[in-house]
Amino acid sequence: MTDRHWLHGETLYSQVENTLRGGATFMQLREKALDYDNFLAEAKDLQRLCRSYRVPFVINDNVDIALAMDADGVHVGQNDMEAGDVRAKLGPGKILGVSAETVEEAVLAEKRGADYLGVGTVFPTRSKDDAIPVSHETLTAICDAVSIPVIAIGGITLSNAGELAGSGICGIAVISAIFGQPDIEAATAWLLEATREMIGK
Repeated sequence: MTDRHWLHGETLYSQVENTLRGGATFMQLREKALDYDNFLAEAKDLQRLCRSYRVPFVINDNVDIALAMDADGVHVGQNDMEAGDVRAKLGPGKILGVSAETVEEAVLAEKRGADYLGVGTVFPTRSKDDAIPVSHETLTAICDAVSIPVIAIGGITLSNAGELAGSGICGIAVISAIFGQPDIEAATAWLLEATREMIGK
């Protein structure tokens, strides 16, 4: 997931390209402050970049932007538009990700048309001040309760990713573990390798 907090003079485009070079397999554009026109223009540019690497590109929260630019999909939280309503607007051919913190939320999201779940926060994080901690036991229970892919999120780093082994997740979502590093491409590659090793355990 992207975050402007870590730009430090770089462009978001160049940072995203570095993650793609490092092997990122999925990209979510997370913008909280841009106006509609700038958000839309940025999203179109980044989607073209991701498509050149054959990497799916989804918009966080903003269903209207996702529809306007024909994004690959959208990710919504529990306080955003309800998953069933999002699916109705998107149609059947788009990716729908939904955040979940409990088994009940996860099961309902799957019933309402979610293609994958983002579950967390699994470790403390500064990216979401209102995030509720999700234990390893709850993460595992969610994975056991649904048939769609589960992505762990929240405070995941190269050093703690291995602690998620055995939970049943199929991947991780990160911000600072990649965008906050001095060498984004290398950080992405190292985290990808660690994640594959963790999932294989």
